[in-house]
Amino acid sequence: MNSKTIVTLTINPSLDKSTHFAKLVAEQKIRCEKPRYDAGGGGINVSKAIAKLGGSSTCIFTSGGSSGEMLEDLIEKEKLESSVIKTKNWTRENFIAFDTSTQSQYRFGFPGNELYNDETAKIIEIVSTLNAEYLVISGSLNEGLPTNFYQKIAKTAKASGIKVIVDTSGEPLQKVLETGVYMIKPNIGELAKLIGVERLEFPEVEKAAKDLIEKGSSKIVVVSLGADGAILVSKDEYHFIKAPKVDKKSTVGAGDSMVGGMVWALSQNKTLKEVIQMGVCCGTAATMNEGTQLFKVEDVMRMFEEMKR
Repeated sequence: MNSKTIVTLTINPSLDKSTHFAKLVAEQKIRCEKPRYDAGGGGINVSKAIAKLGGSSTCIFTSGGSSGEMLEDLIEKEKLESSVIKTKNWTRENFIAFDTSTQSQYRFGFPGNELYNDETAKIIEIVSTLNAEYLVISGSLNEGLPTNFYQKIAKTAKASGIKVIVDTSGEPLQKVLETGVYMIKPNIGELAKLIGVERLEFPEVEKAAKDLIEKGSSKIVVVSLGADGAILVSKDEYHFIKAPKVDKKSTVGAGDSMVGGMVWALSQNKTLKEVIQMGVCCGTAATMNEGTQLFKVEDVMRMFEEMKR
């Protein structure tokens, strides 16, 4: 594979379908507007975000069945450089519906189908041949995969000197921290679980993140605070960035947009303060759009310039 600064990996992508309807009534046929289709899944969204910012990445993802073929077509239309791992089982679909009568959004996510041994072996093989500065591992695991699968990928990438960035949760994240990675992005509840406590208050976040850093779990810990912004902690730095106040329409893809903004900023040799600022701006801008459209770059850059003043 050609050398690239950033590679994203999505082993459980989705074909995202979104629509609008007027009112949700049980046991009645709901008339929906014409659906919109988008290529979805953590790493795919990260690559889309990087492209919107003018950067480039190689997007590695699995694809199976007619839903996978449509996913591939959508990624081709986005003009993303990609590497496809064909699977016997179909790519999953997700459904997002917006009720115009109540301004409420409903998100229906489905599990990813099982991957076969030869398919998981192909994923590891591709990662072992990468020549990149950053590898972003993002999203959930497919049904039936062991919780240490991301850990295996991280070990393989680290052996090649690649900086591994992980955005997942639960036991897969716990396992990957045993190997140690470059950056993680838990929310405050996930961070509490990582250090073995029931909950964390805002003043306790920095120490909790530092504990993970001192253990060698991650060099950088970014803690998402939702509408309140985010905190970045490294060995020598701490930055709390408040999120700009906006009219929120959807949270779909906000976390992936945040990761995409941060990885792009890292690839541009920005300071860590600028990295978290860009991440917060991208994540916030994504909430301003309905469905699965991520952000508009003009919104991001306007926020970023205002934030630096």
